[in-house]
Amino acid sequence: MKKLLVLALALGLAVSAFAGGNKNAAPAAGSAGGAKASSDNVKVGFVYIGSIHDEGYTQAHDKGRLAINALGIQTAYIENVAENADCEKAIRDLIDQGCNVIYTTSFGFMDWTIKVAADFPNVKFGHCSGYKTASNVSTYFGKIFQARYLAGIAAGYKTKVNKIGYVAAFPIPEVIRGINAFTLGVQSVNPNASVEVIWTNTWYDPAVEKQAALELLNKGVDVVAQHQDTTSPQIAAQERGAAAIGYNVSTPDAAPRAYLTAPLFHWDVFYVDDVKHVLAGDWASRAYWEGFSNGTVTLDTLTANNDPRTAPAVAAAQAKIIDGSLAPFTGPLSDQSGAVKVPAGVKMTDDEIWNMGWFVKGVIGVIPQ
Repeated sequence: MKKLLVLALALGLAVSAFAGGNKNAAPAAGSAGGAKASSDNVKVGFVYIGSIHDEGYTQAHDKGRLAINALGIQTAYIENVAENADCEKAIRDLIDQGCNVIYTTSFGFMDWTIKVAADFPNVKFGHCSGYKTASNVSTYFGKIFQARYLAGIAAGYKTKVNKIGYVAAFPIPEVIRGINAFTLGVQSVNPNASVEVIWTNTWYDPAVEKQAALELLNKGVDVVAQHQDTTSPQIAAQERGAAAIGYNVSTPDAAPRAYLTAPLFHWDVFYVDDVKHVLAGDWASRAYWEGFSNGTVTLDTLTANNDPRTAPAVAAAQAKIIDGSLAPFTGPLSDQSGAVKVPAGVKMTDDEIWNMGWFVKGVIGVIPQ
């Protein structure tokens, strides 16, 4: 979910200004459903961890906001918000602008969202990637690990030295499960390859991300993957003649000689559905976690930089994930020490996947405690 911000910018640009919010803001459709609402009395606010021009995570969310605009509904946003009390201020500022549906898009915004939601029972909230809910707070995320598994296939076929690097933000289950899914995808076509992880402890810092990628490249990796919000790791890979896997949005132009593909989020699928429930008067708090099945996540188009074996293998694996005959987290799965964590034939549950806190065999790196 998400995120510590490096750019200490002032709480940024809020668009579509609207007057008159207060602690008793008019409900969009009642605190748990209720009467239908008109698009004229619904305004949707977003709290972003980064810039809408980051070519990554925040830009992907903002595409979802624009999809809500296309429904004729007013929206507002505040970007570059840190995971501290600035988040609470941003949420309250949006309510003051008249927003009665608010989405907070970073894992570290969770507790601030829950706190403010308790003060505004008539405002509906959605928090991305967290686990705390309330009668007026939903959680939402995408099963991006499905797309990461496919990206791993691309990396596994591309590497010539069987050493792949992974620039990772924070050691939370969201990131860990992605690394594991990617590694399992790699191993499905190249069991001799390993995936080395470097933690940056930031979601958005172009310089730090690039330096981490360069460190991995100096260690001899020839493919770089990422769980980061900028294209810096991709650019570093291109500069060294290596290949790269992106994240969040399609960015082949950032590093055209390196880019293979990327796991993509399509947040509009959730946002449009959620707002339509508000308009219909049947909104209810939920824990939304969808993947390939409804298009919340996809894998980007494979570029010509890929190995020729990649496209048919990816297509076959994706079809199996969709029809249920392939679940990436199915045993036998061992951890880094070789100890069996998931017995043969056993599928990990959604809850076990969501809370994953260990690395599969083949990952090089340590999960800080």
